[in-house]
Amino acid sequence: MTIYEELKRRGFIYQETDSAAIEKKLTTEQVTFYCGFDPTGSSLHVGHLLPVMAMRLLQKAGHIPVALVGGATGMIGDPSGRSSARVMMSLEEIAGNAEALKKQLSYFITLDNGKAHFVNNADWLTKMSMIEFLRDVGSRFSVNRMLSQKSVESRLENGLSYLEFSYSLLQAYDFYHLNKTLNCTLEIGGQDQWGNMAAGTEFIRRSYQDETKDVHFMTIPLLMNPATGQKFGKSVGGASVWLDPERTSPFEYYQFWRNCDDAMLPDLLKRFAIELPVEECEALAACGNINRAKEVLACEATALAHGEKVAREVFAAAGTRFGFADPEGRIPCSSRAAAPVSAGAELPVTEIEAAEFGDAGLTVPRLLILAGICKSTSDGRRLIQGGAVSIDDVKVTDPNFVVTADKLPLTLKAGKKNFRRLAVKG
Repeated sequence: MTIYEELKRRGFIYQETDSAAIEKKLTTEQVTFYCGFDPTGSSLHVGHLLPVMAMRLLQKAGHIPVALVGGATGMIGDPSGRSSARVMMSLEEIAGNAEALKKQLSYFITLDNGKAHFVNNADWLTKMSMIEFLRDVGSRFSVNRMLSQKSVESRLENGLSYLEFSYSLLQAYDFYHLNKTLNCTLEIGGQDQWGNMAAGTEFIRRSYQDETKDVHFMTIPLLMNPATGQKFGKSVGGASVWLDPERTSPFEYYQFWRNCDDAMLPDLLKRFAIELPVEECEALAACGNINRAKEVLACEATALAHGEKVAREVFAAAGTRFGFADPEGRIPCSSRAAAPVSAGAELPVTEIEAAEFGDAGLTVPRLLILAGICKSTSDGRRLIQGGAVSIDDVKVTDPNFVVTADKLPLTLKAGKKNFRRLAVKG
């Protein structure tokens, strides 16, 4: 199976400029390709991972990825898929986010020894004057064509700033710059990026005055959760699932995958358990033991984001609490050794400063907030009133129930599968 065939079979290709040309390139050449990420936050979330998985597959097949972080375009914000303008960030915040994204992307693609490139478009876009940009870039674009882009058209009624209108020109110049400096000939990205990507190939061909210039792009389909109607990557409560372990713990990250919607399991295995052969992913989805298949998915996804050691630990912790789909409690990462794990592993611990308790102690809704289970006291009270909260397996019925520091450590439970082990820090 060629890499192009594998991308197709795993569901990574939605639209492409020329399928025959792209298949030939990926089959017969070593292709340098790029994908862009705007540094709008200090962490990627699960919703960002589809193109990252495609990058990893392409790199394993011998191609060279360019991970572009938009240090310059992040100052503007891409209007694609948005109904309003992004909030402006400081240069310091953008630079910090760019470094954080580089670290996270290095978990998925190898950046060392020329096997990949990590670039920041601030290095070239911020050096262009406005006159230079208008003359060399703006002169090659038709306003009529730009107005026809869905990302622009959908915003015209409510207002679109010239700043955002210019975004596709900047992204087009990125592709041109990477083509000129790194011989990058392929761009990949989400399906909502079609207009911006088309601008890139158009600009390159007009710049070289060569309509046959061998540059292409392909888009990756958005993944929707049929149960919620949301883009894939949100938890049951609607919160993003982050790769940063300080924002989403590895245990919560594992549980997100372990508790995925049954209907999504075949697609998720093929797209996120990419260390497994696609045939094995398809067999798992059809094996009839859906819980074991979900354990495989959760372990594979967690191992990629946090490492195999952490994946083993959270698998053991979850299995200790909820039970193992495999009677022997074997780690289900099929691409790795199916070694037994300890069934006595502890749940991850949330530590709370003793000063938080004071002399009076803390209410259970406040504990739920500190444990990261809910965002507000009212949310906590609703959980308690709905009979969903317990402490050490004893149901809490009074929203005003107070816990003092001397009662810790304890296990706080909300719902069937949301547990935290609480302890006093120090």
